[in-house]
Amino acid sequence: MSSLRTAALGPWAEADPVLKAQATLALDLHAPVRAQEQLQAPCPQPGRPAKPALLPHTHIKAKSLTTPEGRAILLHSITHIELNAIDLALDVVWRFAGMPDAFYTDWVRIAQEEAKHFTLLRNHLVGMGYDYGDFPAHNSLWDMAERTQGDLLARIGIVPRTMEARGLDASPGVKNKLVSAGDHEGGKILDIILEEEIGHVAAGNRWYRYLCTQRGLDPVRTYAELIAQYDAPKLRPPFNMAARRLAGFEEAELAALS
Repeated sequence: MSSLRTAALGPWAEADPVLKAQATLALDLHAPVRAQEQLQAPCPQPGRPAKPALLPHTHIKAKSLTTPEGRAILLHSITHIELNAIDLALDVVWRFAGMPDAFYTDWVRIAQEEAKHFTLLRNHLVGMGYDYGDFPAHNSLWDMAERTQGDLLARIGIVPRTMEARGLDASPGVKNKLVSAGDHEGGKILDIILEEEIGHVAAGNRWYRYLCTQRGLDPVRTYAELIAQYDAPKLRPPFNMAARRLAGFEEAELAALS
């Protein structure tokens, strides 16, 4: 029987985004994990479709949310983030050996929730007359994944606890903009995503602290060092302190933000 970690390579390498989401949702959480296996990917990067075109984030242009196209561009950007998030979770599963079995089942479960988010958003886009790939996107999330591929502590410390935690901060404002523009369905989808993303960031916090304990490191000081070492994006307010507390950030970490 294929291990859970080996099986995660299938959707990771799948280029069609709809099939990637479906294959992720089909992963069997009861499969043997085989945490000690050293795995090799069949390709250097996760599978990606020909579209969207990937541009520097400074080249991505927004349009007024009073237009259907403007709302679609905004939703498309979130859909792209969710597709990247599938690959990020699966990448942690196959790439990093030697963690407890619960670590791998946590991240497969997270990948499956990201696949659900992608599907909800993509279906909503289709209902608006658009589809994933219709607008350019950027590759910032995966760029950080590549920079941290040699160290699980850096990957967990920066991707879920920094890049994805930014989504907790941004989500209420984005939802309000969509709802104010009349997109109540989009607002409902963002509510679902925010609730589940709190759990994803909480998993990042839990396993980050586990790794810090294993290595005898102070979590707060180490986080500051990782941010500097990997040139992670600087966090800017407003911060969703309620969501961050639910996601397990400690008061010392929240104080450091301000």
